[in-house]
Amino acid sequence: MQADDEIRDLLVIGGGINGCGIARDAAGRGLSVTLAEMSDLASATSSASTKLFHGGLRYLEYFEFRLVRESLIEREVLLSAMPHISWPMRFVLPYHPDMRFESDTPTSRLMNIFMPWMKGRRPAWLIRLGLFLYDTLGGRKILPPTSSLNLKTASEGAPLDERFEKAFEYSDCWVEDSRLVVLNARDAEARGATVLTRTRVRSAHQHDGVWQVELEYVETGVRSTVRSRMIVNAGGPWVGNIISNTIRSNSTDGVRLVRGSHIVTRRLFDHDKSYFFQGTDGRIMFAIPYETDFTLIGTTDQEHTDPEAKPVCTPDEQRYMVDFVNAYLKQPISTADIVWTYSGVRPLYDDGASSATAATRDYTLKVDTSAGAPVLNIFGGKITTYRRLAESALDLIGEHFTDLPGPWTAGVALPGGDFPVDAVNTQISTLKRDFAFLDDRWARRLVRAYGTEARQMLGDARTADDLGQLFGFNLTAREVDWLMRHEYARCAQDVLWRRSKLGLRLSEDETAELETYMTGRRAQLVSEAAE
Repeated sequence: MQADDEIRDLLVIGGGINGCGIARDAAGRGLSVTLAEMSDLASATSSASTKLFHGGLRYLEYFEFRLVRESLIEREVLLSAMPHISWPMRFVLPYHPDMRFESDTPTSRLMNIFMPWMKGRRPAWLIRLGLFLYDTLGGRKILPPTSSLNLKTASEGAPLDERFEKAFEYSDCWVEDSRLVVLNARDAEARGATVLTRTRVRSAHQHDGVWQVELEYVETGVRSTVRSRMIVNAGGPWVGNIISNTIRSNSTDGVRLVRGSHIVTRRLFDHDKSYFFQGTDGRIMFAIPYETDFTLIGTTDQEHTDPEAKPVCTPDEQRYMVDFVNAYLKQPISTADIVWTYSGVRPLYDDGASSATAATRDYTLKVDTSAGAPVLNIFGGKITTYRRLAESALDLIGEHFTDLPGPWTAGVALPGGDFPVDAVNTQISTLKRDFAFLDDRWARRLVRAYGTEARQMLGDARTADDLGQLFGFNLTAREVDWLMRHEYARCAQDVLWRRSKLGLRLSEDETAELETYMTGRRAQLVSEAAE
C-alpha cells in the first residue's frame, strides 16, 4: 500500500464493473487512484449478469428511451474495443398471440385504455414497432438489422413447439462479464492506478477536507490508512451499508436490491443463436448458447433485502425458469438437466417502483458532501452502459478537480483487444499456426479469453508439456501463473468461475489439485516480491 502521507485523488470502493470502469477512466485522465475490493474482482453482481451487451428491448415498454438509446450506441463502441471477450449474437423472438405485457408497464396501461379488447396481449405489429425502434435508436454500423423467420422451415424452429410458426430475429452482443471487469482493472493499473483486492474498507472519516480511510488486508488482518480527496462508493449491493456505516453520511438516497438468478443446462439446441422467450405473465427469458456444450437460461427478478445474505437461485426460481422455457420447447427439460446455477444482486436506485421488475435499471449518481468531504455514490446501471456511467461519474468528479481532461475511453482497446471485430478467426488461425500443439477448441478458448495476449501467455512453448502441469480440460500451469501474475487471481474459484468458466469442466479432485498448486505459487510470489 502507498505511504500514509500520500494523498490520492480518488479512493474507489468496489471492484465490480462500475468501480473498475471509473478507476480506468480516472487514471487515464491523470488522477491518482486507489481501488479497494474486499474480495476478488467481479466477485458479486458483475460476474452474475446475463452476459449481454444489449439495449434492453423490454425497457422500451417502460419508455426508458434514453437508457435504451445509450445502451444501443454503446454496444458497438464496446464491441470495437474488446472483440476477444465480446461478439455479435442474433436473438430469435418467437411470436404467439397469447404473449402478454407485464401489467404495470406504461405500454400495457395505454393498451388497456385504447385497445381493451386485446386484454393485455402483445400484438405482432407492436413487437415489430419496438424492434424497428431498437434497430434505429442507436444507429447501427456493425450489427445486422431485424428480420423475420418462418419457424416451420428455418432451423431455429426445430427445437420449438409446433405452435410457434413465426419469429423475429434481431441483434445484440455477448460479453464475458467478469473478464471485462478484470481487463478494466488491468488497464487502470497500467495507467497508474493502484488495485487492491482482498482489501476491506474498515472506516472512513474526513479531516480538513481529506478522507482518512482505514484499509484491512482480509487474508492477513494487516491494516493501513490511505488519504484521499474524494471517495467513489461503487460498492454494488453494499452501497447503502457504505453510506450508513462506513462513511456515516446523512444521505437519504436509498438502494433497492433485486436478485436475478440463472440456470445452466446441457445444450438444448444446435445452432449459435439465442432465444428471447415471452411468457404469459409478461416476463421474458433468454436461452443462450453457453461455453459450447451448455445453454444459459435467465433471468428472474426477486427482492433481496440483505446484502450480506449470499444470493442463491432458489428451487422455486429453478422450477419457474424450467417451466417458462418448457412452454416453448418441443422436448421439455427438467430440473435434473441443470448443471449449474448462479445468482446476483442488482443495486438499483430506489425510485419507489411498485415491483422489482419495474424498478429502473438506469444508473443514478449522487455526490454527497454532508460528511465534510465529497463522496460519489453509484446506484444501478447495466453492464452495457458501464463506460458511459464512468464518463458521467468523471463529469461529477471533475467539479472537484481543476483542468481535468475530457472523455477518452470510447473505442480504446482493452488488453488483448487490439484487433478488428471481424478478425477473431484470423487470430485463432495464426495462434494455431504459431503454436502447433493447440487444437481448434483450445486456441479458440485462449483467443476468446486473452485476444492478442494469448501468445504472450504461451510464451516460448513449443509443446503442450512446456506449459507445465495440466489441471484438467486444457488449463495448464502456464495459464494459471499468468492469471496470478497479471489478473489478480488468488485461488481456484477466481480462475474457474471468474477468469474463465472452466469450473463447468474440472472435477472436484482436479479443482482441489489446482487449489493446492495456487497455494504454493502464492507463497513463491510473495517471496519474490519481498526480494
